Amino acid sequence: MKVRGARVLRVLGRGLIVLVAFLLVPSVEFLISARSFASYRYVPPDVGRLPAVAPPAHVPGKPTVAIVVGNAGANVADTLVPYDVLASTGKFNVYTVAPERRPVPLLGGLDLVPDLDFAQLDRRLGGEAPDVTVVPEMPSDEDSDRRVVAWLRSTASRGLVLSVCTGARLVADAGLFDGREATTHWYRLAGLRRAHPAVRWRRGVRYLDDGNVISTGGLLSSVDGSLRVIERLAGPDTAAAAARAAGWRHYSPGAPARMPESRLSPSNAIVHILNLGYRSDTSTIGVVLTGGVGELELASVFSPYGEVKAARTVAIASTATVRSRHGLTFLPRRRLADTGDDVDRLMVPGTAAAANPDAGIAAAARRAGVPLEYPHRQPGFAFDPVLGSLARTFDRPTARWTRKILEYPDAGRGPSGPAWPWAPTLRLVLSGLVGVAALAIVRVIAQLIRTRSLRPRTADGRVDGSPGDGDEEAKS
Repeated sequence: MKVRGARVLRVLGRGLIVLVAFLLVPSVEFLISARSFASYRYVPPDVGRLPAVAPPAHVPGKPTVAIVVGNAGANVADTLVPYDVLASTGKFNVYTVAPERRPVPLLGGLDLVPDLDFAQLDRRLGGEAPDVTVVPEMPSDEDSDRRVVAWLRSTASRGLVLSVCTGARLVADAGLFDGREATTHWYRLAGLRRAHPAVRWRRGVRYLDDGNVISTGGLLSSVDGSLRVIERLAGPDTAAAAARAAGWRHYSPGAPARMPESRLSPSNAIVHILNLGYRSDTSTIGVVLTGGVGELELASVFSPYGEVKAARTVAIASTATVRSRHGLTFLPRRRLADTGDDVDRLMVPGTAAAANPDAGIAAAARRAGVPLEYPHRQPGFAFDPVLGSLARTFDRPTARWTRKILEYPDAGRGPSGPAWPWAPTLRLVLSGLVGVAALAIVRVIAQLIRTRSLRPRTADGRVDGSPGDGDEEAKS
């Protein structure tokens, strides 16, 4: 019995060693890729000075909306989706504001020139607070966080505050949620609950309206939160028109819509690991910026890939600056003429760009030898065709995970595409086999060394049977 037990332990021990060897190389590869992607998400713009861009005009009598972007940047969907929904009504002065007016990165490599800094906004409003302040997710940065939180507490709190996704972190840090109900992205809710126990956090609702503070769930829940702001300040008819203009079919007038109480599932975790560790560093999508592109259309291309880490995106244009439909200024990171085969395909967001294709963009795609895609050829919600493209070019599980992260309501039957992320799975398996092969080689070498060390030796230290210096017959 003891012999059998020892044999089982030896087999288990050897199996454990093989498992560790299989996981070692993929683990190192995952950590390197994850670290690289994390540093890419909010890379600061390489701009020496602020381009000569005039801030938009102010129309007296209209409510003012300030969308805050920190000095370290902000989430692209959290920023651009509310901007587009609110600006499309024509009922508001809508500005992007930051502690300092300098180019900042939006998630995925889209560089924005804020309209105003805090001091400029204060002068423009004569010391009054903006009527509405929108707080998107911002990357953690000690100096920027301190300045944004102080401004929220001293200035924005005198108006209506709309937190989007994990922008709730900064609003909670400012103490504006204390004693109130609030919501945030389901993925970050547990951490915020631990950090801010004075807030009554709720799950499974698209937004919560608590007086002068409205909080939304993640990302596309900001559409509903923005429509709620429009209802309160411009009326339900204007809100319904804004929903139609955005192609948003899920508008719930007067009350927040319910949604599933999402949590991370094992399949979600596997897809996330495969994309982040074994695909994100190999896929790059060039996003071509064109004048007059809609802000929501821009977000629909940059956000899905950046959120699920399936690919990197890079902003490309033929000009030094690009103005969006409602007047935001963006700086491309590459010139169209320099497009090479280091991008896997080009995507050109915008219905206007799709209706009037640019011959220069087509020529750039041909020179690089990459596919060219205009996702917004048909009217509708801008994210729909991009999610369909993601499913076709990557796989359906990645598209479903993206939809869940975006908090985009299920549209029924999903798009076509591969049933599993096979390419990153194969890469993981091959990396694991490299580790097992390395283990086998080490064991063979160790066995050879051990066998040689156990062979009998002569009095002069030579292995018995090996030729000596004077053994001419053996040498021959």
